[in-house]
Formats: sequence, structure tokens, C-alpha cells
Amino acid sequence: MLKLNALKDYTLIDLTHPLSIDMPQWETNDGFSLNVEYDYSDCPEAVKFRTQKMQTRLGVGTHIDGPAHCIAGGMTVDELPLTSLISPCVVIHIAAKAHAHYVLSVDDIHTFEAEHGVIAAGSFVMIATGWSRWWSQADKYRNNLQFPSVSAEAAALLLARNVVGLGIDTLSPDVGNSEFPVHQLFLSAGKYLVENIAHADRLAPVGDAILVLPMKIQQATEAPVRLLGLHVN
Repeated sequence: MLKLNALKDYTLIDLTHPLSIDMPQWETNDGFSLNVEYDYSDCPEAVKFRTQKMQTRLGVGTHIDGPAHCIAGGMTVDELPLTSLISPCVVIHIAAKAHAHYVLSVDDIHTFEAEHGVIAAGSFVMIATGWSRWWSQADKYRNNLQFPSVSAEAAALLLARNVVGLGIDTLSPDVGNSEFPVHQLFLSAGKYLVENIAHADRLAPVGDAILVLPMKIQQATEAPVRLLGLHVN
């Protein structure tokens, strides 16, 4: 388990996109909404309240996929151990060469390891493609479900390194016309995925840490997360 030093030794980086009605989504009709049910002007009491109601799919914004998302009998999000959600973070930066059809390869991982050392067991691996620059342009970010992704072979190598999870700054490590090999490999191994990461470029390749803080919803296969990076000062 990661041993954290005093928080003063870190800069906290919010890696979370806010949930909003115009955010990019896998389905174009997911219909995220946030509505006021009871407003300040409705309160006859001296203390005024506003109450709101949110309606959404769970796999929107910066979110986590638990094993049960596509593996029958797999762990749901509330069952994931905290020791896997607080971990060292490895970031493979490929923004300089990534494009809509770019697929992270085994060679990319070997190149990373030649410079930074073999990825340590227990690490969370983040792929920083630079695609999050289109987040405010939903159609361009979604791009008919074609964006930088991860190959099955690269995913298998990361699993061989015994990482705890995989994250990416796109809608998914698998594109829309695939058979979702990365989901199948990672989730069947009892690992988790984090999608739609923000500000991945602000973390170092090695040495930083990650806090994955999902909503603890019983039996949920996915959940929005507040994703925090701890960058060593």
C-alpha cells in the first residue's frame, strides 16, 4: 500500500471533469440533467434551502468501471478495496504523437520503461493522450467513438506488471467499433478502469500518486469519481 508523506509535500491536482448537461457522453441521448426541485423562494422558514435532483447514467464524466461492468459476478464499485484506489501513479505521455486512430502499443510501454524503469506492481497506469483538450467540444471529443485507445497486447503487458487499474483521458481505452478487449482483459482480472480523466498532462511519468474516490453505490457497476492526483513538490 502507498505510504503518503505529509500533504505539504504534494500538490493536489483535480483530474475530474465536472458533470454537466453538455458534457461528452458515450451515448448521445444519455440525458444527464440537474434540476431544482425546491428553491429558496419556496421556503417560508427563515433559513432558505435549495434542493436538486440529478438524473443520469452512472458511466458519465470522469468515472470508474468496476469488474461487474462486463464480467458477470465480478466486483461492483462498492466492493473495490481501498488499497487499490490509493496507489502510486504511472503516466505514459503520448500526446505529442497521439491522434484519433492512435493505439497505445507494447512498444510504447517498452519505450516508457527504458526511460523510467519497469512499471511497478500495484501502480495505477494513466495514458495521457491529450484528447481531453476537446472536452468542451462534445462532438469533437466523442468523434463518432473514434479516439486514441489502447491495444489488447499493451493491456495484457500492463496486467503482467500487476497494475491495479488503468485510466485514460478519452471516453474509453476501447473505441466504439471494437470488441472492447481492454475492458474484457482488465475487468476479468479484477482490475478497474477510469475514463474521461482531466489534466493528465500535469502529472509526472513516475513518482506521483492517485486517489480514486467513486460514489459508493451498492451494486453499481460504474460510478462517477472525484479523481485526485498527488504531485510531488
